[in-house]
Amino acid sequence: MRKLTPQADNPCFGCGAANARGMKLEFESDDASKRIVGRFRLGSEYQGGPGFLHGGIIALLLDEAMGKVNRFSDVRAVTAELSVEFKRPVPVEAEIVVEAFQVERNGRTLVHEAEIRDLAGKILAKGRGRFVIVDREEYAKKLHAAKSQ
Repeated sequence: MRKLTPQADNPCFGCGAANARGMKLEFESDDASKRIVGRFRLGSEYQGGPGFLHGGIIALLLDEAMGKVNRFSDVRAVTAELSVEFKRPVPVEAEIVVEAFQVERNGRTLVHEAEIRDLAGKILAKGRGRFVIVDREEYAKKLHAAKSQ
């Protein structure tokens, strides 16, 4: 497993180190099985209902993990569609495992799935994402233009 640590120049709320209010999530890449894995224990600052993670944070965890799967195809891709199935409440302060993998590729479209499980292996949430491959140079130009505004 290879660690995927937050990058100092990345402002992403979920996985970047350049966002003071961000989560700075760290994942691992299992290159042999082409899976992304994250192990987290999130505190009460991320709760929705008392004692449970907010649904938006659950969606973020799934999206972040699935987005990292794009590296196995050596492409830059953005989330075009995200669906989340909330199976059971995810308690705050409980250790959870997030795991994502690719299920389909068709041209510029990648489809990934992810799960959040407790340590006993019980599925707490599932996600499915459709990602669209973008041209790296065009993406960089648009990013630069947005930063200079």
